[in-house]
Amino acid sequence: MTQPNLPAERQRRRAPQETRTKLVRAALDLFTTQGYHESTTPQIAKRAGVAEGTIYRHFESKEHLLNEIYRGAVRLFTEIVTASPAAVTCRERLSAIASKWREVAERDPGLVRLAFVAPPTALLDGRSRAIYQEFKDALEKVLASGKASGEVRAGPVGLWADVWVQLIRLMLQRVAAREWNATQPAPQQVVDAAWDAVAAVKRPQPGP
Repeated sequence: MTQPNLPAERQRRRAPQETRTKLVRAALDLFTTQGYHESTTPQIAKRAGVAEGTIYRHFESKEHLLNEIYRGAVRLFTEIVTASPAAVTCRERLSAIASKWREVAERDPGLVRLAFVAPPTALLDGRSRAIYQEFKDALEKVLASGKASGEVRAGPVGLWADVWVQLIRLMLQRVAAREWNATQPAPQQVVDAAWDAVAAVKRPQPGP
């Protein structure tokens, strides 16, 4: 019995995934630089180096492609949250999360633009909204642990999670735009300010 050419078989199996990856990368670059509505499927196909019809062998529509990319981006940021060490202080944990997010912004600014800077809210489908809710829940869980330990101020953790993210978004936006980098003090200053915005207020101890 003739054995199949295993390297060739692997290459054939890998080809569709490589094509899909090229389409995702091309679409992400176009969507986050010139805008979703201004980016056409012929442009996406050309940048990916494939025929336009190839897009529809992997995605139902341009909107489906956008949602797939968005879900992948948000899952990445959620995984960073859930993988953060729980055995440290809340401040240390949030700082580690922000640091990992900053690394993504430096490495792949399009992901930050899509997930944080200009999310395509009106175009998100039910699955994408559910993935975003998972992201919020994961971050709120971190803030809730800080609140339980007395590190995070009293009040709804959802509010403090939103406040923290809004400030971190500023840092990510500047890093993604190549205005800031890790060697400058500004990114860490924003991370410190974000913590100060949600940290429990330390009351002065009464004098002797």
